[in-house]
Amino acid sequence: SLLANRLTGPIPKYLANISTLVNLTVQYNQFSGELPEELGSLLNLEKLHLSSNNFTGELPKTFAKLTNMKDFRIGDNQFTGQIPSFIQNWTKLEKLFIQPSGLVGPIPSGIFSLEKFNGLVCMVFLFLRISDLNGPEATFPQLGNKKMTNLILRNCNITGELPPYLGKMTTLKVLDLSFNKLSGHIPSNFDDLYEVDYIYFTGNLLTGAIPPWMLEKGDKIDLSYNNFTDGSAESSCQKRSVNLFASFSKGNNSTGIVSCLRSFQCPKTYYYSLHINCGGSEVTANGDTAFEEDTYEAGPSTFTLSRTNWGLSSTGHFLDNSIKTDTYIQTNTSRLLMSDSQLYTNARLSAISLTYYGFCLGNGNYTVKLHFAEILFTDDKNFSSFGKRIFDVYIQGNLVLKDLNIENEAGGVGKAIVKPFSAAVTNGTMEIRLYWAGKGTTEIPFKGDYGPLISAISLNP
Repeated sequence: SLLANRLTGPIPKYLANISTLVNLTVQYNQFSGELPEELGSLLNLEKLHLSSNNFTGELPKTFAKLTNMKDFRIGDNQFTGQIPSFIQNWTKLEKLFIQPSGLVGPIPSGIFSLEKFNGLVCMVFLFLRISDLNGPEATFPQLGNKKMTNLILRNCNITGELPPYLGKMTTLKVLDLSFNKLSGHIPSNFDDLYEVDYIYFTGNLLTGAIPPWMLEKGDKIDLSYNNFTDGSAESSCQKRSVNLFASFSKGNNSTGIVSCLRSFQCPKTYYYSLHINCGGSEVTANGDTAFEEDTYEAGPSTFTLSRTNWGLSSTGHFLDNSIKTDTYIQTNTSRLLMSDSQLYTNARLSAISLTYYGFCLGNGNYTVKLHFAEILFTDDKNFSSFGKRIFDVYIQGNLVLKDLNIENEAGGVGKAIVKPFSAAVTNGTMEIRLYWAGKGTTEIPFKGDYGPLISAISLNP
């Protein structure tokens, strides 16, 4: 393993001479260039981790010979070409992580085929994670009868309806199909999935009634940003641990406010400013401006309403860590010396998507200022200095920051950066969404350390 050593340059071809090599882990470095086709001769290779480098080119066709492969990870790179169908030759494969690698879709259904290896059906596929995949639209891939524990196909441009066979995959612990273009009803046989630990259908086009089992006994389910039409659940943005924020069709709603907040009575005088200390207590900063507290408990599928005119929707849990209860507020790990440091002592975190939603706002043009500081990683020679946080930011549905790296933008860790934007309020609401598109490190300093982070938000006309 050469994990996180700041190694640069291409992968040496001579590694292919180590015929007994079983594990080649080079993730979290700065390797670049194309992968040597000679690596395809490592017939004993079982684990190949290439994530978070700068690799380019197509995956070598010689990799088809790596039939002992069990764990393959190539996220956060700059590969080209399509996901290769030769993956179906890896009949012992248990873990496949492609988040986002540069490869484009659609996902070839052939890679899920049960091929025979020495006369035996061997493909296990316990963990499948493919996310943020560019390419043409495609229907849901045929997964076959796989006993998976993690099925993540997030933001893969998948269209059509949810396949009923997913309801038979009762071994699942995580089912994440968020931010696709899935439509239609949730199949009736999905009630067999009530013991799945996490279900994310966020950001699709699902319609019809929400199945009663989800509202009555489902746990950690996120249905936000869909087009459901069931009026019985429409009056609440949160039911138990089910996030219903913006999950219903707008219908004849002329107010612009999401339906689950429609019963909220706006004051006669609308709000024309908003200041939030994300993840922290109420403070005064920027002179005499009061920033509201945001110490509310968040989770993998939660919507929280503040005491004034904004709410917070949080989607996602931090994968692979051993912590029973995730924390969604980060506290600084070193001394902060910037002005108004009280805004940056704490920050709000999310594993996938984080939305701040302001309402009862007066219409007009506003300046939105987003305050950031990287307060988890360090700038010394410790392991935590290898961390890299990358995410996207949307305002009013428009992408305003792509691949934001706070540390790079601010010129180091523990330093503040304020990003100003102009945005219009036309229906009394303002939406600011942060989204983790699968880039950056995910295990530094600990497993599960990744995702969008924000310190404060200010909104003024």
